[in-house]
Amino acid sequence: MTMEKLFETWSLDREIVLVKVLKHPRHKVFAAWMDPEALAQWYGPAGLNIENHKADIREGGEWRFDMVGVFEGQKQRFPNLMRFLKVVPNELIVVDYGSPDPNDPERFYMTVTFDEQTDGKTVLTMRQLHPSRERRQVVVGFGAVEYGLQTLDGLATWLDGERCSSGGLAVAAPQ
Repeated sequence: MTMEKLFETWSLDREIVLVKVLKHPRHKVFAAWMDPEALAQWYGPAGLNIENHKADIREGGEWRFDMVGVFEGQKQRFPNLMRFLKVVPNELIVVDYGSPDPNDPERFYMTVTFDEQTDGKTVLTMRQLHPSRERRQVVVGFGAVEYGLQTLDGLATWLDGERCSSGGLAVAAPQ
């Protein structure tokens, strides 16, 4: 089954949903996702830094980056690739997310929605759809929910104008 066919139907047993209320207007929250330098400052779990390799953040573009830091007592590097499938300004981002391997069987789809409340705050909802129920269980088991919530906390901190909790410094990797 092709990846496209696999993701034609949304299935709750393959889904992870994370929600964060941010005290900023949605245009500001959305802008934090569209700016590669900003992404490198707040994106990722606490303790990991982002090294950008390619950042073409737009519909049809790609963001190739490494998450780097001490994990399980050792300095490690986690290569990542997001392909931006759909971008509706201030409303929606849809990405295909996984490793840079084009045939990565663990790739998943992620949608991010930005819903501005009447009080000016934004409800950000991040939904991940994994290729199988079993893969979802594996990523939940290694901490994907906690790491995702840390990422959203990093976004909130960055939006508030503080240094994000991960130490999130942008590091330009050699091309």
